[in-house]
Amino acid sequence: MWHSQSWQDVLEALATTGNGLGMGEAEARRSRYGANELREGGGKSPWRMLWEQFTQTMVLILVASAVVSAFLGKVTETAAIGAIVVLFSVLGFVQEYRAERAMAALKRMAVPTVRVMRDGALRELSARELVPGDVVSLEAGNAVPADLRFLECVNLRVQEAALTGESEPVEKQADPVSGDGLPLGDRRSMGYLGTAVTYGRGRAVVVATGMQTELGKIASLIQGVETEATPLQKRLDQVGKTLALAGVVAAVLVMLIGLLRREPLADMFLTAISVAVAVVPEGLPAVVTITLALGAHRMLRRNALIRKLPAVETLGGVTVICSDKTGTLTENRMTVMVVDAAGERLDITETLHLRQPELAPGECRPGLLRDTPRPIGLGLAIGALCNDAVLQHGGKDSCLRAIGDPTEGALLIAAAQAGLDRDALLSAAPRVAELPFDSKRKRMTTIHGFDKAGPLPPTLESLASSPHVALTKGAVDGLLGLSTQVWVNDAAEAMTPEWRGRIQRANDELAKGGMRVLGMAMRPLADLPERLDEGIEAGLVFVCLVGMIDPPRAAVKPAVQTCRAAGIRPVMITGDHPLTALAIARELAISESPEAVSGEELNRMGDAELEGVPSAFPYSRGSRPKTSSVSWMRCSAEGRWWP
Repeated sequence: MWHSQSWQDVLEALATTGNGLGMGEAEARRSRYGANELREGGGKSPWRMLWEQFTQTMVLILVASAVVSAFLGKVTETAAIGAIVVLFSVLGFVQEYRAERAMAALKRMAVPTVRVMRDGALRELSARELVPGDVVSLEAGNAVPADLRFLECVNLRVQEAALTGESEPVEKQADPVSGDGLPLGDRRSMGYLGTAVTYGRGRAVVVATGMQTELGKIASLIQGVETEATPLQKRLDQVGKTLALAGVVAAVLVMLIGLLRREPLADMFLTAISVAVAVVPEGLPAVVTITLALGAHRMLRRNALIRKLPAVETLGGVTVICSDKTGTLTENRMTVMVVDAAGERLDITETLHLRQPELAPGECRPGLLRDTPRPIGLGLAIGALCNDAVLQHGGKDSCLRAIGDPTEGALLIAAAQAGLDRDALLSAAPRVAELPFDSKRKRMTTIHGFDKAGPLPPTLESLASSPHVALTKGAVDGLLGLSTQVWVNDAAEAMTPEWRGRIQRANDELAKGGMRVLGMAMRPLADLPERLDEGIEAGLVFVCLVGMIDPPRAAVKPAVQTCRAAGIRPVMITGDHPLTALAIARELAISESPEAVSGEELNRMGDAELEGVPSAFPYSRGSRPKTSSVSWMRCSAEGRWWP
């Protein structure tokens, strides 16, 4: 496994170096591995699409009817049936062909460019040209173009929600990650196609491209699912066979009755053929096709592209919808909900009535902090100062939007909502040093000096007794272990067992509410340390807890209610903590279940056991899924929770 090997061993195994491949070797490997793109299996040519339109049972019956009508000399009937056949087939062909071309155009638009080392020089190439062994450079905003093993990471974080369901960007590292069978989200030395860099920069070597990537394996599994006829197609096929049999029986009976009455054989043969043709409802296929085409057109106006007309009908037969949470049911942007300090709490949701990760003009509340305990204002100020995200005015609406890490952006928005201007805070207390966040410490520290030339914001006045202050944010458990004092009102008190227990209980309460919890702490400094290391984070003063959540999209709950009213059961799939998953599921009315099923539990279940857990995979009554479907759901649910 690439993630458990050192990057030097990976380069050696791929027969490459930190300077990348030569152009000749890259071309040779491209011939061997193919283009770096997801290939769609079972692609059909236009001729095959057209042929399939004419080989359906109802169409074949109509063709036979037209031939017989022509044989009987009924020109009008022959022309009418022929026109219906052509209309039926052309409409189906045009819809499928246009959908195929539209999807091909979307694929071409989605191909990013990437900076690649070739012959020791950095070049900008299409991601399609990447091959295993290429060395690429990445920075914030880049899409990960293939499966990669990182060689160098500088505060590099990658948003992997599309692949793993994790709402938070994952911090990457160049060091190997030991362990067999690690889920993708824990392979921090790896990057995967379909994800995006949100912060920092780095270099990496390509280890897999195209269908050999993790995303390509998922595409292969999906393409391996057998195609089945829709309920409408099955019924039309059955109707066609039934009508064909009925026509033959009717023709035989008419002919036998006529012969028994001593009618001429030639006349009875023509009469029997006419009866058989009359049984066929020539207009039925045309009516069905036109109805489905109108449905596809209406879906297209709602930005839903239908590849095949029968798919319109299958949408009406849906009984279960399995949806990812992060970015689908939720905004995929963290939002601060609660600030808890020294026994006091500010509920931002109720106070500000705003849950979107942006701030519209006129929605600031500068007077809010006058009515709240001072530690809450200090905690919001620490969240804004110990922060690398920025706020920008965007678009015609002039809203403030956070750019950078979603968690840090949420802290900036919360501070701005309370009327704290980050630029004014930094002007009064400029950053002079920092200890960046890393996954081992799970915290970040910045050091600020106070500008004595101007007045300090009220939230920082109580800190000005020292020339410098260290501000720290991070995981609550880690901060509690380093904190010897707690900030109460405008002074530090000893961290007693009672205070420690109170903070731990508040942390647990927020976590049970489905929130991600961060702690805020600080430490006054008389002098700047000569060497900045983890020792600066000892002897902290714990200030507050901040609870945040990825808020649900406003349109989701009404959509869930509509689904339930239509008899469709929604199921949520997510990589988040089960408490968070359950909280979101309850808020959206997706589930009232007190438990969630993890991916590990799902993998241990047999098919019969899986069917017996409605909260894990809700089949409609009387139905039984195919084993291949269950296996695919297990594969896609690795490490995930199913409320």
